[in-house]
Amino acid sequence: MVVSAVVTGDSNTAAPAGDRVDPLGDPFLRTRFAVPSRPATFLHRRRLTQHLDEGLQTPLTMVNGSAGAGKTLLVADWTASLDRPVAWLTVEAEEQRPGTFWAYFLQALSTCGTPLSDRVHCPVDPSRVSHKVLSEIAEDLVGRDPAPVVVLDEFDRVSASEVAEQLEFVLQHAGSGLRLVLVTRNEPMFSLHRYRAAGTLTEIRDAELALNPEEAAALLELHGLTLPAGAVRSLVERTRGWAAGLRLCALAAQESPDPETYLKEFEADHSTVADFLLAEVLRRQPPQTQDLLLRVSVLDRFCPDLVNGLTHRTDAGLILAELHRDNAFVEQLGQGWYRLHPLFGEILQTHLRVRHPGLEPDLHRSAAQWMRRRGALPEALAHGAAAADWGFTAAAVVDDLAIGQFFTGLRSDDLNELFSRMGPEATGPAPELVRAARDLAHSDLDHGVAHLHHAEAWLSVDEDDPATTQLSWAFLEAVAARLTGSPARAEQAAETADEVRQEVPPHLLDKHPELSALLLTHLGSTRLWAGRYEDARAALSEAADCPGGILTALPREESMGHLALIDYLNGWPGRAEDQALAAMTETERFSLPQPSGSGIGRLVLAAVAVDRHELGRAQALLDEADELDLDTHDPVKAAGRAIATARLHLARGNARAAMESAAPALATTVASPWADSLEQLVTSTVHLAEGRSETAAEVLQHLPEDQPTWRVEAAHIQLAAGRPGAAIDLLDSVPADSRPGPAVTVRAALVRAQVAQMAGDTETARRFVAQALILARRERLRRPFLDAGRWIRPLLAAAPLRALAAEWLLPGPVPGNGPPPAAGPRPAPIVVQELSERERDVLQRLAQMMSTQEIAVDLYLSVNTVKTHLKSLYRKLGVNRRSEAVRRARDMRLL
Repeated sequence: MVVSAVVTGDSNTAAPAGDRVDPLGDPFLRTRFAVPSRPATFLHRRRLTQHLDEGLQTPLTMVNGSAGAGKTLLVADWTASLDRPVAWLTVEAEEQRPGTFWAYFLQALSTCGTPLSDRVHCPVDPSRVSHKVLSEIAEDLVGRDPAPVVVLDEFDRVSASEVAEQLEFVLQHAGSGLRLVLVTRNEPMFSLHRYRAAGTLTEIRDAELALNPEEAAALLELHGLTLPAGAVRSLVERTRGWAAGLRLCALAAQESPDPETYLKEFEADHSTVADFLLAEVLRRQPPQTQDLLLRVSVLDRFCPDLVNGLTHRTDAGLILAELHRDNAFVEQLGQGWYRLHPLFGEILQTHLRVRHPGLEPDLHRSAAQWMRRRGALPEALAHGAAAADWGFTAAAVVDDLAIGQFFTGLRSDDLNELFSRMGPEATGPAPELVRAARDLAHSDLDHGVAHLHHAEAWLSVDEDDPATTQLSWAFLEAVAARLTGSPARAEQAAETADEVRQEVPPHLLDKHPELSALLLTHLGSTRLWAGRYEDARAALSEAADCPGGILTALPREESMGHLALIDYLNGWPGRAEDQALAAMTETERFSLPQPSGSGIGRLVLAAVAVDRHELGRAQALLDEADELDLDTHDPVKAAGRAIATARLHLARGNARAAMESAAPALATTVASPWADSLEQLVTSTVHLAEGRSETAAEVLQHLPEDQPTWRVEAAHIQLAAGRPGAAIDLLDSVPADSRPGPAVTVRAALVRAQVAQMAGDTETARRFVAQALILARRERLRRPFLDAGRWIRPLLAAAPLRALAAEWLLPGPVPGNGPPPAAGPRPAPIVVQELSERERDVLQRLAQMMSTQEIAVDLYLSVNTVKTHLKSLYRKLGVNRRSEAVRRARDMRLL
């Protein structure tokens, strides 16, 4: 029965709930109760509808998201499959008046076919509702099975706290007879903390509403668009999975002749996305809030203090918190920081340029100064560059003592790209130092040194420049000294750095440990170039031990590579190998980008491989070093490559190619004694190979007396030229306290053995060869015996020397031990070095048929580190494949 409402001044006078007019006497608008229809391109999202299904177990469900997040259509899609009554009410602003709200609430229940009983009366005063009516509603809902679902769409339009309190009262007292779903852009004025604590609230928020790449791809396909997975991921990242943004982009792309390019490059500020966000978000805000949003659009992130500085306000904290609560595309990052949705930010920036021409650079400049005061250097630099204030930006790098970051592989690419926009109009010591750092980091010596001289000229004019500026200059002087092979310049730079370091604030030195590590590495490299091995080792060891984690990873790796080279030059290949392998893994564990300092480690490993006659491995390591784009402008690295390459050519019998490789084209301030010695030795070898023995001997006259490695090799050449006396004189001239490594003593013993053999003293020759075999076996040095020539073969073929050479130098078992071998191909020589504990761990898992990834997970290592251990493992076992490694290890009883 339909009864007309009676409108009186008494709020307790009410009409039955079935009336067809609201408290104002106007007909109920049917569209307010209609479940929104879904378009043909609607994407069903099962993960969210399942979440809503779970919400039927709780009295309250809240779907809280920004404009266009897909809230309404999601809930509409979900309700279509429910097997219970669904009352839908789209709330309007009038619903902040309690009487009107509850009249529409009751009519929504009636429209869905579940009206309340006649004893429930509809409010007749639009502004008020009696407590009795609320109690009647709650009491009538108690025990309903199934409980009706009431969806209040656009609930954010209800601003009256009274309505929220009344809803909570009804929801609480209706018990299991009501399921309430709030679809809103902001947090409703409910006691949500109580529902959360009791576990009686189901929430779907913006983060969950965002489409993931799979859903975005499906949505695009519904619009007839198919994109590669990478393009979809980029689009999702740019839109943050915002449903309306993706739909609008898809619709616009349908009109484009190249949809994929459009979706990759579309300008948000000239699209329907802009129209939507300006209308639905920006223009709904008060003018002062609009101004705030426009100003913060230049920022990647912001906090209230920063926003107050840019807007000249004091209440930014309250406004930002409200914008976030209202899902106004202001995202909370935590700890008081916020950011704009990317598309919203793009649109606002364009709008800023229209509304306030010329303001953007000032905003960037203010943000840069604020960030610099707070110690946020990367953001200060970005804003300084955006303001084209290069004097400020370069000074920020220098004053922060961050000049070393051009050389660490961490932020070098970002810094190079940022300062590539700095024009010649920027003058002063800081811009010149930054230009010098950019050029020297790319080994552009001419321009780098020129800018360094300009900076020095500026510093000489103003002696009051900060200590950070002077220390940055001294550091770059050390870089230039290394690249020009100038030991005196490097030592002077180091002294200057030590002096001014005392005046630098300690917190800056602690913040940038990479500067000291890099300076020590450059100093050590220059000392090594000069042949001062022990002085170089002191500086390089200090650099290798520097703290700082990822900040000092690259200088630690470079210093360890240099230490490996020193060990190799001193004749200790085993130590050199261990140090080089450790160097190569130093940056791998931090996943630093290549190229890096690991190139020099590979060169050392290549030289060691040649000494062990592993020529294929040596070539592979040289190729890897080339792939790392090894800096051949660095004298030490260039000489290290010359050593490895020349030795490889000599081992292959190509003396002329060795000669070409031994003399890299370098313009250095001073010559390197060991690099020059290599060139002389190779040149002498070429002369000898071409029959010019006298010329070969003359070339060797100027070798440094304090370099045992080169003098022993020269003795070998003298002997090959038919000068045994000169060979012995060279050996005897090696200082007794030089303590050369086994690579040197093995070659020296073989030269003495050959001299004794030439003199007919076979017993002495055999004794020296035995001594060489014992030393070489531990280091697996095979090349010295191959270079010795034919004279040594009879000695090695006879016992007891054959026993010392068996299995690692000569193929086959030791004669006299067991039955003769069966006919067939002779086994390959076994090259074995004791495995490290970690290599044994990897080997055990190889035997269990575990993949590289599984080994990495099981041992808590990176995949790259496991690969490094595998390479070392294969080399030590003399194999190339996993199955061979396991088989060889079992034969040797390592498993």
